[in-house]
Amino acid sequence: MDGLEILPVLFLAVAIDLALGEPPNLFHPVAWMGKVTSFLVKACISQRPLVQFVWGAGITLVIIGLFTAPVFFLFYYLKSLSFVAYVIAGALLLKLTFSLRGLRRAALDVKKLLLKRSLAEARYALRSLVSRNTGDLTESLVVSATVESVAENTCDSFVAPLFYYLLFGVSGAVAYRVVNTMDTMIGYHGEYEYLGKFASRLDDVLNFIPARLTALLLVLAAFLLRRDAKMSWRVVCSDHAKTESPNAGWSMAAVAGALNVQLEKVGHYKLGIADASLVPETIDASVRLMQLAGLAWVVICSITGVIYLVFISQT
Repeated sequence: MDGLEILPVLFLAVAIDLALGEPPNLFHPVAWMGKVTSFLVKACISQRPLVQFVWGAGITLVIIGLFTAPVFFLFYYLKSLSFVAYVIAGALLLKLTFSLRGLRRAALDVKKLLLKRSLAEARYALRSLVSRNTGDLTESLVVSATVESVAENTCDSFVAPLFYYLLFGVSGAVAYRVVNTMDTMIGYHGEYEYLGKFASRLDDVLNFIPARLTALLLVLAAFLLRRDAKMSWRVVCSDHAKTESPNAGWSMAAVAGALNVQLEKVGHYKLGIADASLVPETIDASVRLMQLAGLAWVVICSITGVIYLVFISQT
């Protein structure tokens, strides 16, 4: 991107997300990424581990190219055609790489069902946020899983896409979304362990900086909301490495400390100290932390964009 369009695209994309939320799956590139991934992995599930790994690496790179190349050439064409068209197209595509409103709605849907004492329905609704088996979770574990998802997706669904937008433009945000989507689908142990290993490791690399930035943003949000920012920072330092993922624990630990709760995935990890109970209202508190951290990130991105514009104007 040349520079002048960085901030208009960013602001318009955020405005579209807050006003409209997510489009239907029929028009959502993430759904298309999922369908392409599902189609390509079927050809290699029964193969030997080495073959699966090579195939998984190959389809990861192919799908990245499949979705980023058209974006790159589209903006190369629009650059000389119309600044307005460039900004509108950029904002629409950038918005599709992140989601704040959709994440908020999904989390609050779970909370509403819990308040209605509809635990079975809440467990089912939670499936849109987590990949774990939700069928036998207690109410407190449903709350924990929801809060964990809000915390982790503050990075995956907002901070990281905009981070790569600042570095590489809309194409960078799209490439990140491809990798993150593939990691979500096949980047875990079990049937897809070797097929998804390359995508999983690439996702770990791409989220290394954004995950730590997100933790800092959540600590800042805790301070601004008069939550326990000191405990948030302490739990980040002590518990961030307790998750299997090298990145997910950072934001989850920050929220656990800020809310003085213990977040638990049974048999895997416990983050934070259980000074307060996990209740449906805890989900509200985590959403407020997410929203303020997101706002702080937009401000930081805006300042970064202004500095960049000043720099290129002087060169």
